[in-house]
Amino acid sequence: MDAAKTGALIRALRLEKGLTQKQLADRLHLSDRTVSKWERGAGCPDLSLFGALAGELGVDPGRLLAGELGQSPREGGNMKRIQFYVCPVCGEVVFSTGNAAVSCCGRPLAPLRAAPAEGAHTLRLTEMDGGLLAQLKHPMEKGHFISFLACVRYDRVTLVRLWPEQAAEAHLPAAGRADWYFYCTGHGLFRQKS
Repeated sequence: MDAAKTGALIRALRLEKGLTQKQLADRLHLSDRTVSKWERGAGCPDLSLFGALAGELGVDPGRLLAGELGQSPREGGNMKRIQFYVCPVCGEVVFSTGNAAVSCCGRPLAPLRAAPAEGAHTLRLTEMDGGLLAQLKHPMEKGHFISFLACVRYDRVTLVRLWPEQAAEAHLPAAGRADWYFYCTGHGLFRQKS
């Protein structure tokens, strides 16, 4: 750990939050001289304080320990770079259109890799009522089901959550050219173009 880098980051984050050294110290039940010592690089916080300190400063404890935030390059979002994440604990679905560090239930999530749609994992699209009916012939049982369907166009994502014991289908607005993603709890993420 580089005390000077960590101290500079603590100072920058404290100022960003509009806190004085005394206010930060009071929240951590420490003296303001301790915070001053960290910020000058004359010492580092005890490891037992990193969680609380990171929480007060609104940053990941690992980043604080490293002394840098490791910002993502400014690429902006792009639907061609869309990534989906599913939490293995609670089943929450998250997506991003750029580089993101995603976590849920206390653990980091890796982006899912999409396989080409095939066999029972093929989406059938039917025009209906001014929109599209997206259907899969797939079991919808508690341990094996399609948990979401997502229609990704150049300007938006429409994501529909699905649950066991309902049909593996969703009625969506007409899409034109789109990439379709769907997640099978037993086999992973699939992608199909329309």
